[in-house]
Amino acid sequence: MKTDEEKTPGLRAAILAGCMVAFLGFGFAATFGVFLTPMSQDLGWGREVFSLSVAVQLLTWGFAQPIAGAVADRFGTARVLAFGAICAGIGFALRGMTTDPTAFVLTGIFVGAGTGAASFPIVIGALGKIVSAERRSFILGLGTAAASLGMFVAAPTATTMIGTIGWQTALIVIGCSFALILPFLIFIARVAKPTASGSSASDFGHALSVAFTDRSYLCLFFGFFVCGFHVAFIQTHLPAYVMDLGLAASIGAWSLALIGLFNIAGSFFAGWSGQHLSKKAVLSGIYFARAVVISLFVLVPVTEVSVLVFSAVMGLLWLSTVPLTMGLVAQTQGLKFFSTLAGLVFFSHQTGSFIGAWLGGRIYDVAQDYTLMWWAAVVLGLLAALIHLPIREEPGPLARAEARG
Repeated sequence: MKTDEEKTPGLRAAILAGCMVAFLGFGFAATFGVFLTPMSQDLGWGREVFSLSVAVQLLTWGFAQPIAGAVADRFGTARVLAFGAICAGIGFALRGMTTDPTAFVLTGIFVGAGTGAASFPIVIGALGKIVSAERRSFILGLGTAAASLGMFVAAPTATTMIGTIGWQTALIVIGCSFALILPFLIFIARVAKPTASGSSASDFGHALSVAFTDRSYLCLFFGFFVCGFHVAFIQTHLPAYVMDLGLAASIGAWSLALIGLFNIAGSFFAGWSGQHLSKKAVLSGIYFARAVVISLFVLVPVTEVSVLVFSAVMGLLWLSTVPLTMGLVAQTQGLKFFSTLAGLVFFSHQTGSFIGAWLGGRIYDVAQDYTLMWWAAVVLGLLAALIHLPIREEPGPLARAEARG
């Protein structure tokens, strides 16, 4: 039997290129929270202004994701990624040039559309469709780990730039860094071909209607909302929360960096477990563990050590949900409309992200405290642990129809 590399020449180069795109496209977008305190202090804004811009970014990312997935399914992935890199770069550069709160909030649309089109779900979705089912979870985990490595590098890098060249120039430099994505797209374009190039709008509509009557798909859709809430709240507000408690800004930056670092191990574990264990059981366990870890973090006295330990443990649980969730979408819904359906699940994630990022800032401005948000994250984690249990880990109607040809 031929290996994946023999079936698809250039696959290894494409996988490496995809990992680089995930590394470059995710890191600064995921660690933008390190700019919250310096920007809010310099410009005299409440935290809701910054949080709302991030929330708009995340929600626009959510809207863009299924559209980008559908375009990738029909016309190919490389063009979508190129558009996203350029759009995100422009958005970050504009953030460094504006001091008007309304304009700053609106830059979230540019960054969100760009990161939605050039995000790691688009990359790993494209690569996941051209490897065997046995290797798919591992490749999804590999791409997620690369994105996490970007987060590990980006947080201290951004903090260093803020301290040396100022936040305005730092944001312009970050905007320019998205251009580094473009050369890697050559390798992805050689192997990532459209899977629904002959499909009409009605075909896509039929796929959506079938998927949203499948209990397994609905569980994944609503469960991923919780992941978005957790991730966006923590990555946006943890650095400021740490500084509020009197710890150094560097601790806040390293907290995000450690989340990224330990998520590399978490992503690889998720990729491995998706090949050997029940995906839904592991997902349920991850959400339950998040609820426990957040509870302990809120209840114990906050110190430098407790922040870093919390970050490391949360890192193990951070994006480990992604390869398992995407793997279950492919397993239950098939591959023909995979990018589209995975994009819609990611839209749910980003809706949760919008609420987590914005509501954190709103509650802080009203109460000068994040306690309510932390406990909301605990309750949602327990709910998500339950939501994933009814999933049936077998092909649904769409996947069975695809198998019949």
